Amino acid sequence: MMENIPPETIAAERCVIVLNQDLPLGNIANAAAVLALTLGQRHPRLVGEVLADSHGQCWPGLIPIGISVLAASEEQLGALLKQPRAAEVDRILFPADGQQTTDYAEFRASVANRPSDEWRLLGIALVGEKKTVRKLTAKLNLLA
Repeated sequence: MMENIPPETIAAERCVIVLNQDLPLGNIANAAAVLALTLGQRHPRLVGEVLADSHGQCWPGLIPIGISVLAASEEQLGALLKQPRAAEVDRILFPADGQQTTDYAEFRASVANRPSDEWRLLGIALVGEKKTVRKLTAKLNLLA
């Protein structure tokens, strides 16, 4: 069983979302939004300070380190998860089951039926030390 390390122990220097390049655009956008929301929840330090305009109106802060959004095939996503250095970063997985139902209990039951290394992935978010995240994703291109 793959274990995820506690987010508070991660040096959140680099953040990358890797998405299945073969998905339709709407599914890509959904997967990116789901992963980004979970990133913010797991790593509240990634949310920047409040933004204020010239009239003093305040807006929620945005991520100050940016998020690269990369493209990968389904096979590359699976291989990325299994790379030995992947265990050194916080990983958030978005299995295909997540877009097959709107019932979260049904979704949880579906993924519970098999180990995570057998899930068909729509995307992975990685947060960690810059050098490690770059090594893991160096061969991937920006999502276009």
